[in-house]
Amino acid sequence: MKKKHLLDSVQGRVLMCDGAMGTMLQAEGLSAGECPEYWNLTKPEIVTGIHKKYIDAGADMILSNTFGANRMKLEKFNLDDKLKEINAAGIKNAKKAAAKGPVYVGGDIGPTGQMLEPYGFMTGEKAFETFAEQSEILAGAGADFIIVETMIAIEETVLAVKAAKSRTKLPILALMTFNLNNGDVRTVMGVDTETMAKQLEAAGADIIGANCGYGIDSMIEIVKAIKKHTNRFVIAEPNAGLPVMKDGAVTYDGSPEIMASHVEELIEAGANIVGGCCGTTPDHIAQMKKMVERRNSK
Repeated sequence: MKKKHLLDSVQGRVLMCDGAMGTMLQAEGLSAGECPEYWNLTKPEIVTGIHKKYIDAGADMILSNTFGANRMKLEKFNLDDKLKEINAAGIKNAKKAAAKGPVYVGGDIGPTGQMLEPYGFMTGEKAFETFAEQSEILAGAGADFIIVETMIAIEETVLAVKAAKSRTKLPILALMTFNLNNGDVRTVMGVDTETMAKQLEAAGADIIGANCGYGIDSMIEIVKAIKKHTNRFVIAEPNAGLPVMKDGAVTYDGSPEIMASHVEELIEAGANIVGGCCGTTPDHIAQMKKMVERRNSK
């Protein structure tokens, strides 16, 4: 079945994105300090299997296992010489899982992990080229859209969006991570939702939103704050609640049922695409999808 353009699909209904990749890889044995994105090459069947589980749960959109596959982050693992292979394989694995249905595959891009001048030593030119390089590879491998996520600095986010726009013709989604403090919504770098919306729209982002941070109840307030300042489509990917230690491992207190119970409020707040971040699993997505479909059928 031929897919519509992503922006046409989201025009008519709420779309369901997938959940956490890192959480699922850890469940498959990914160890602390190991490069998750290298599994695109060393254990592609596991990565593809995770994508397939999310599709079976009802995801309309899945994100490639390339969040930390920019040159700066791969250098820390001595894997920068495999940058193109890792990113291309990330798209290939996702597309293999999505081969039988009209599921959108997004090329996932995370922060560089470095601070821009004057707070750090990374130049704007270096950041731009880093994002442009990764975007071009992801688009060339067949991504349907580029998603820039878990950003905290507006300058870096703007550079990422502009870089992706310069090397691809794909829709660009840009998400930042916000904290909610007594009604005040800002990233840890102090970026508010008005600044985010204005600058990301000017940079060319087609869809903006938020991911990570807290659970879905806080995300409702964050989406409301974003919608005050934009007419763009909004994407929301909350964590599965807050992390807690249980039997020596990190788990999350937001069950699939709890997450699903807030989906309608999240859509009412202005979310056009709903997904999950840290701690979310195919079980979460399956329960949330039921609520999305209920809304779409109205």
